[in-house]
Amino acid sequence: MKIASRMNAIDSSGIRKVFDLGQKLKDPVNLSIGQPDYDVPVEVKSAAVRSIFEGKNKYTVTQGIPELREKIKAHIEKEKQCSLEDIMITSGVSGSILLAFLSMLDAGDELIVPDPYFVMYKHLSRLIGAVPIYLPLEKDFSYDVGKLESLITPKTRMIVLNSPSNPTGVINTSSELKAIAKIAQKYGLLVISDEIYDSFVYEKEYESIARYYPETLVIGGFSKSHAMTGWRVGYAAGPGTLIREMIKIQQYTFVCSPSFAQYSALTALDCDTTHYKEDYRRKRDLIYNGIKDAFAVRKPDGAFYIFPKAPGGVGSKFAEKAVENNLLIIPGNVFSEHDTHVRISFAAPDETIVRGIEILNKLAAQY
Repeated sequence: MKIASRMNAIDSSGIRKVFDLGQKLKDPVNLSIGQPDYDVPVEVKSAAVRSIFEGKNKYTVTQGIPELREKIKAHIEKEKQCSLEDIMITSGVSGSILLAFLSMLDAGDELIVPDPYFVMYKHLSRLIGAVPIYLPLEKDFSYDVGKLESLITPKTRMIVLNSPSNPTGVINTSSELKAIAKIAQKYGLLVISDEIYDSFVYEKEYESIARYYPETLVIGGFSKSHAMTGWRVGYAAGPGTLIREMIKIQQYTFVCSPSFAQYSALTALDCDTTHYKEDYRRKRDLIYNGIKDAFAVRKPDGAFYIFPKAPGGVGSKFAEKAVENNLLIIPGNVFSEHDTHVRISFAAPDETIVRGIEILNKLAAQY
């Protein structure tokens, strides 16, 4: 059997490898999983059951049910003080990313990706023959905008942002967003702003680059805020020309986001999720305070990850040692061209976090 040569451009997810490894351990301390440790709100579950029994189980229109599209668009524009031309419902944020890349990038085209990055940006762009150009972030994961501009070539088509970030938990500052918007406008680039973690912002007021730059595709969804990871309801909102092309591709790929889940998302938008954020702020403080004396680490601004530098300087080796001690974390080279950090998820019960802190500090003391 001959496999397509494009498959040589991507690897199996390093995160999945850790998950598979975790199946072999007995009662592992799991700080690797990038999904909430709480369940879908009960009112959203009830809405799902009603939708199923009311027969809302067939295909919807490709772009998503109108009432959900309108409600999400109004919510984003109000909360983020921006104007969005059009919106579609996608099969999770991963669906939005793939559709946007397919619509915007030809083989050989370049996209600027901050490093560290979410794993899909690299592999999905390479899958279609595009070339990710990495912008190394500063030691505190801030942006050197001068470096960003120096990476732009005639082949550059877009800049990808992820704020709050997976894996670092860092949020772009207003000054960074304004500077990036100015550069994108200067060179006529699309900005893709992955805002799936916008419900988890702990100190500052959240800002989207769409507030400063209209040629932004805002992508988000319900997987993190409402623990609806398996329901596959995301959205992409931005320039109408791009959205129309993405809808065309969705017709022949995902077809539509799951119908019952779209109707349930109408209820999810009315849920108050601030208590989840407050709980995760406390978990963030628990793990940061627990490891900051033993690790070089920045306190996350948002999301539910912390990205410390690995003792000994090699993230993959430290992650291996952690596994030997029954602790699951992700080596930083899954999210970076460098192997210097590890990603730790604090989307876990407090007792798991406390056990993880004990193991992490014990391992750090060996260096």
